[in-house]
Amino acid sequence: MKEYYVYILKCNDDSYYTGVTSNIDERFIEHQEGKYLNSYTYKRRPVQLVFYQKFTDINLAIRYEKKIKKWSRAKKEALINKEFDKLPKLSKKKFKK
Repeated sequence: MKEYYVYILKCNDDSYYTGVTSNIDERFIEHQEGKYLNSYTYKRRPVQLVFYQKFTDINLAIRYEKKIKKWSRAKKEALINKEFDKLPKLSKKKFKK
């Protein structure tokens, strides 16, 4: 069964990059070595792999990746730190009064 990974990298500028791949080791090396000149991570190296989750369905992996990309920094950090109880609270929209 084919496996896919949604992953988060912490970049040298303290930003996060979220991606999806079928080979996490190879993809991490590509980010680290700067294989793609126009990629987000190219000028933000070195990078650290701070989170990944395995999937067997590429469509679910892509959906999860797109969802994480819309999350706030605080919510991404709760996921990275395995603080799953914080995720629902961090999903709530804050309205200005």
